[in-house]
Order: sequence, then structure tokens, then C-alpha cells
Amino acid sequence: MSDQKTIQLNGESRTTTATDIAALVRELGLVPEKVAVEHNGEIAPRSQLADTRLADGDTLEIVHFVGGGDHATDDDTWSVAGHTFRSRLIVGTGKYKDFAQNAAALEASGAEIVTVAVRRVNVSDPDQPMLTDFIDPKKVTYLPNTAGCFTAEEAVRTLRLAREAGGWNLVKLEVLGEAKTLYPDMRETLRATETLANEGFHPMVYCADDPIAAKQLEDAGAVAIMPLGAPIGSGLGIQNRVTIRLIVEGASVPVLVDAGVGTASDAAVGMELGCDGILMNTAIAEAKDPIRMARAMKLAVQAGRDAYLSGRMATRKYADPSSPLAGLI
Repeated sequence: MSDQKTIQLNGESRTTTATDIAALVRELGLVPEKVAVEHNGEIAPRSQLADTRLADGDTLEIVHFVGGGDHATDDDTWSVAGHTFRSRLIVGTGKYKDFAQNAAALEASGAEIVTVAVRRVNVSDPDQPMLTDFIDPKKVTYLPNTAGCFTAEEAVRTLRLAREAGGWNLVKLEVLGEAKTLYPDMRETLRATETLANEGFHPMVYCADDPIAAKQLEDAGAVAIMPLGAPIGSGLGIQNRVTIRLIVEGASVPVLVDAGVGTASDAAVGMELGCDGILMNTAIAEAKDPIRMARAMKLAVQAGRDAYLSGRMATRKYADPSSPLAGLI
């Protein structure tokens, strides 16, 4: 008498010699402890799979967990200071109409990190809405920054307060040189980086697009290098692709373009250069439709990353026809 039986498995007819569900799962090359099984319309407890007999005509559904979205991209993560993220887009929290719009744009962007400025509490109106009422720091990584600081001392003091307020060691450091261009003061930035690293902070550092300065920051303790693509809030796009690429090639920590992005194509270019991510604020917040732009930036970062990993074609001086010329009539 044959031990074979015909069953319906995940909507398809299948012949098996397995006597119980656990044996069937192993026959499929799966691990019983890592799947869930529905047997004839009832959930089969995992602890009882080996005791649940199979009969001819049984119907089964076998499922397992996969990450949300396209499984093919699940492994393409990046890490900084021991934290691992899937999204390579970091967004700011300034210039939005209100916190609700900010939160909606964040959701559309898919970003897992937001930069937040450290500001005094409004003691005259303690009931005023706060960012944490709209963006939960338990669900999204807050990255306190030193926006508006012009000396190393100001920046260090600000981040000490941020750590006291929220326990954050992963921080974004920017020390500005002057208000017109908002270019970084690299001497002060380097001093602040050394101090913060010595105090146990993990500074992600905004800097000039200078490969030498970038390496000095890394040696001083920066956990990520964040060269500007163009002046903050300018929307000019990446002005010097060569130096950004040189920084990427010379760094052993993540490199993220910080500042100057104006539209989705700018973000894609940064990723095509091999950057680990892109940080932006104004490009989304000042768009006519910030929510749609946030979604566009998400897709642009993904597209640029895929293009970089794919390896672009070589450039040529002359044409090279796509269709073969042999056999022309």
C-alpha cells in the first residue's frame, strides 16, 4: 500500500509521503520552528506539528515572516555608531507649516532619523505644542544638532544639554563660520569633535567638502562625515561631485551629503556618488507640496543607491548602437 497522499499546499496540489506536518515542513526544506501552519482551516500549534497526522485531501497553508516591502532590499542597511538603519534619508524638522505637516512628511519620506534643534522651553506658554507630541522619539531616532552655534564651546554646551534631556549620545555637530553662507568653521568644528568624542558622544559632523578636513574629523572621533553639497537652504544641488567622491573613497565611516539638496535628482546624484545617505530639510519643507516631495526624495535616494550598486556603464566619446548593424537590409 502506497504511503503517498495528495494534499493542497498553499493553493496548489502536491503529492507527499510525509506522515505528519513537521515531516512535511522538513521535506520542503523549512524549519518547523520558523513557520506557522494552518491545517484544514485551523491553526496547528507549533508544539504539535509532529503529532498532527496528514491525510489524503488535507488542505494546508504554511507561512513565515518577511520584512515589510521588497525583501530584496532588506539587507541593504547602513550603520553608524552601532545603530543600523534601512532608510538612507535623514530629514530635518524645521520650516514646516506646523508639527502635523512635519510628521506627515516624515512618514511619507520613510526616514528613520530626524534632526532636532535644541531650544529653550517656552516658559511663558508651557502648553504650546512640542515636536515629541507628533513624532515619537521611541519610534524615530532623534538626532540633536547644534544649528545656530558659532563656537566649539556653544556646540558642546548644547549637546551636553541634549544628552541630559534625552540621553542621546548620537548627535549631529555643526559649528558655523558666519551667518551669510552658513559654511562650517572647520577649526572650531575639529575642536568640538575632539571634545565630544572624549566625553563619550558619537558626533556626525557637518563639514566642508574637503577630503583632508574630512579625514582629520574622522581621526578626531567623528562617527560620520557630512560634507555640504551647497550652502544650507540654497537648493543648488551638489556643486562639487569630485570632492564628495574623494571623501567617500577616503572615509572608513559613513559619508552623508548634508545641505544644498533642492530636488529629487540632487539626492539621486549624491547616492550615485557612493554616499551612505542624504540629509535634507528645506528641500522638503519649502516645496509647494511637502508630502509629495518627501515621497519623491525617498524614491530618489533608493534609485540613486540602486544605480550605484548596479555599476553604471562606461562613458564613451562616440556612439555605440544598441541594435546590431549586421544583417541590415
